[in-house]
Amino acid sequence: MNLEEITLGGGCFWCIENIFARVKGITKAVSGYANGDIENPTYEQVCSGNTNHAEVVKISFDPTLVSLDTVLDVFFAIHDPTTLNRQGNDIGTQYRSIIVVENDQQQDAALKKIKQLTDANAFADDIVTLVEHKKNYYAAEDYHQDYYNNNADNQYCQLVVAKKIQKFLNNFSHLLKD
Repeated sequence: MNLEEITLGGGCFWCIENIFARVKGITKAVSGYANGDIENPTYEQVCSGNTNHAEVVKISFDPTLVSLDTVLDVFFAIHDPTTLNRQGNDIGTQYRSIIVVENDQQQDAALKKIKQLTDANAFADDIVTLVEHKKNYYAAEDYHQDYYNNNADNQYCQLVVAKKIQKFLNNFSHLLKD
């Protein structure tokens, strides 16, 4: 099995990680920090907005079970790619919409998806999602991994994460793992 990896950021990583962990063909979804200026940043450092890292999820997937195009469809459906450095009440460069690619083919696919969505007027405002080659990636601290499942009673999880999961389930239930 030849797995591919792509790293996606669309606000708080707790939402994206939980959703992609449910998708058939995704073998791993790991919350972390990407494309910043310091090595091995902590959550507190990233939240300060001074490291230039984005909160992201590194996704490993089997392209014979789920295509990159489908991964990107889910990504654009579960966050607002039109708000610069923000998702809802989460504000700062660490919450930017970003696709961190591993190679030129992924970059081409991401740019093509953005053009398709733009041409289809899929959003009322312009898409501001960045597409960048991976400079670096660091897994977030252990307590951030599988955060929603381990902290379902947390108010943020109930008010924000659960709503994004429900939106995903409403639109992509056909992609759920068995």
